[in-house]
Amino acid sequence: MTTFSGLALILLLAMWLVGGKQGFLAFISLGFNFALLFMTIVLIQFHLPPLPVTLVMGVIILAVTIFFGNEDDYSTTTAFYAAVVVMVLLMLLIIPVEHWASVAGFGEEDSDDLEGMSLLIGISFVKVSIATVILSTLGAIAEAAMAISSGLSEIEEQQPSITGKRLFNDGINVGKQIIGTTFNTLFFGFFGGFLALFIWFAGLHYSWGMMLNDKVFVAQLTTVLLSFVGVLATVPITAAVAGWRWDHRSVEVKRTLSVQPNQEKEK
Repeated sequence: MTTFSGLALILLLAMWLVGGKQGFLAFISLGFNFALLFMTIVLIQFHLPPLPVTLVMGVIILAVTIFFGNEDDYSTTTAFYAAVVVMVLLMLLIIPVEHWASVAGFGEEDSDDLEGMSLLIGISFVKVSIATVILSTLGAIAEAAMAISSGLSEIEEQQPSITGKRLFNDGINVGKQIIGTTFNTLFFGFFGGFLALFIWFAGLHYSWGMMLNDKVFVAQLTTVLLSFVGVLATVPITAAVAGWRWDHRSVEVKRTLSVQPNQEKEK
C-alpha cells in the first residue's frame, strides 16, 4: 500500500465515522471532482478553448460538490444557483485582473526545472492561468453558499411566515459569522502551501519589493485575494437567491390554496 492510498483510506474511514452515509458520499464526490479536474486538463491539452471548458466543468464541479450526498434539495438548489452566479461574476473579474497582473507562466524559481524543455505548447499561458484561478475559487464559493443556504433553510422551517426581505437580512447575518473563519482557512492554506517558497525568500534575503514583484508569489496571492472576493460576493448573492425563492414559493403556495376552495365549490 502506497502512502497516498493509505492516507485516502484513513480519510474515507474518518469521513464515514463522522458523517455516516453523507460522509461516504462526500468522499465519493471528492473522487468525482478529481476526475473532472483531470478531464479539464486533458480537454485543454487537446487545444479546446480553456475558458469555455473551465466554465462548463466549473458548473459540473459545483453541482457534484453541492448536490452529492445532501438530502435537502431546496437548500442545495439555492446554494447551486448562487454559486454559479458568483462563479460567472468572478470570471468577469478574473479575466482582466490576470491580463493586467502579467503573472501567467513560470517564474525564475522554475528555471532549473524547465531547463532543456520547450515552452511552445500552443496554449495561451494567460488563459491557463485564468482557468486555474477560477477552479481554485470553486471550493470556497461552494462552501460559503452551502453554509448560508443551510442556515437559512433552518430559519425557514422554524418561521414559515418569514418574508423574503427578512430572510435576506438573516442571510447577511449568517454570512458575517462565516466570513472570518473562511478567510483564515484560505490564508493559512496559502501560507502552508508556500512555506518552502517563503523559506527560499528568507534564505536569499529577498526584500519586500522583490517579493511583491515575484511572479510565483504574486500569482498565488492574486488567487487568494480573488477567493476572498468570491466569498464576500457569495454572502449577499446567496441571501438574495434564498429570499427570492422563498417569496416565489410563498406566492405559489397561496395561489394553490386559493384555487382549491374554488375547485371544491365547482364540485
